[in-house]
Amino acid sequence: MTNFYGEHQKAYVSVDCIVLGFEEGCLKLLIGRRKMDPGRGQWSLYGGFVEPDESLEQAASRVLMQLTGLEHLYMKQVGAYGAIDRDPGERVISIAYCALINVKDYDSELRFNHGLEWVPLNELPDLYSDHNQMVEDTIAMLRRHINTDPLSFNLLPELFTLTQLQHVYEAILGHEMDKRNFRKRMKQIGFVEKTDKIDKKTSKRGAALYRFNPDKYVGLKKV
Repeated sequence: MTNFYGEHQKAYVSVDCIVLGFEEGCLKLLIGRRKMDPGRGQWSLYGGFVEPDESLEQAASRVLMQLTGLEHLYMKQVGAYGAIDRDPGERVISIAYCALINVKDYDSELRFNHGLEWVPLNELPDLYSDHNQMVEDTIAMLRRHINTDPLSFNLLPELFTLTQLQHVYEAILGHEMDKRNFRKRMKQIGFVEKTDKIDKKTSKRGAALYRFNPDKYVGLKKV
């Protein structure tokens, strides 16, 4: 560290992670009770302070790894939150990151050890500080990008039905979609690939299983 900028007051920088999953037909948020002051016991997002030897993305990746045990998650920066009084403890500027995961990939024992719960977005309690605003901004961001980025596939298993995919779209957008139009569109976009496998668990007649083909998506983006 140097002696530069000594005339200025220092501020803390943190990352907060909005971890979303899809289960039982709805989007769910991973939250827990704060284990530190200020705000001890309040519902909160999971986060941490940025270490001196970390970039913002490295800090967010570290926090997500601690939280989920999962690597290579979909992660996108939502925004910066720096209201003067957002943290009653100190001057803290937080950078929010959104992560999307398949709930069934997340070890429930790890969730229990962290004291976390999956809570449906429509049942979300009041969260610590400006965390509710972070969640609202995240949903708005996902809605802007759902038709251009393949983000919805991160909430599903590797193989999925078109009905499952439609339910994810509806959960993010907040409204129902016409089934026929949705299926027609998904079959036209090129990177939703039909497999020879059949899902007999969620459909009595057996529904075709699809998968996301990242190579085709990248190829289409380059065209």
